[in-house]
Amino acid sequence: MSTARPGDPALVLVAHGTRSARGVEMIAALAEAVAVELDAQAEGGAPNAALRTAFVDVLGPSPAEVLRDLDGPAVVVPAFLASGYHVYQDVPREVAESGHGSVAVTAAMGPDPALAAIMAVRLRAAGWQPGDAVVFAAAGSSDARARQDVRRAAGMLAEQIGAPVRIAYVATGSPRVPEVVAALRASGARKVFIASYLLAHGLFHQRLHDAGADGVAEPIGVHPEVVRLIADRYRTAARALVRARVR
Repeated sequence: MSTARPGDPALVLVAHGTRSARGVEMIAALAEAVAVELDAQAEGGAPNAALRTAFVDVLGPSPAEVLRDLDGPAVVVPAFLASGYHVYQDVPREVAESGHGSVAVTAAMGPDPALAAIMAVRLRAAGWQPGDAVVFAAAGSSDARARQDVRRAAGMLAEQIGAPVRIAYVATGSPRVPEVVAALRASGARKVFIASYLLAHGLFHQRLHDAGADGVAEPIGVHPEVVRLIADRYRTAARALVRARVR
């Protein structure tokens, strides 16, 4: 991806992993875009940080495997939209198992107003218009902190579009997306659209198309605001990591 300058912490972008070829391609494209962003903003135009991608499920390499291959300091950025089990359990465990002595882990990507703005754009592109009902579809989690993140993210989207949204889950938790779509129709909604709080294409996003809605927005995907969000997470943590090492 990018050649690091001496002393620059590497960036390890950690994603969930998917068997969807489109989803894998999207994560690769996102990583490439982040590398380009960091290189473009490096002082003097010199390449910035080495960037590696790792996965906590389905695919490899794992974060621990990637970290074991790195000699210098590293910043781990979890590419997750809510801080559930993977962020609170898997990532710290992987860091510990790596045995790496100089790692900073940033907050997850979401919730964030930038993501809500992207979702609003995706929703309108799917055909949504004011007056249509909206289902905010998240993967779901058994972790209460992740569910709180989803509620915050849904509130941000509602503010973006100036309309209420109903939260529903694809895999874990209730209510499920088809139930909420059906309930909105039963309550008199003329049209129902699904806002996808998913990062990439995969099995979960495919399920949304079978939920009975009039339209399904694309996943958040590769977007300049997502790229900047990840780059900002990295830069903030990298500066702190470097300062800690020189003390």
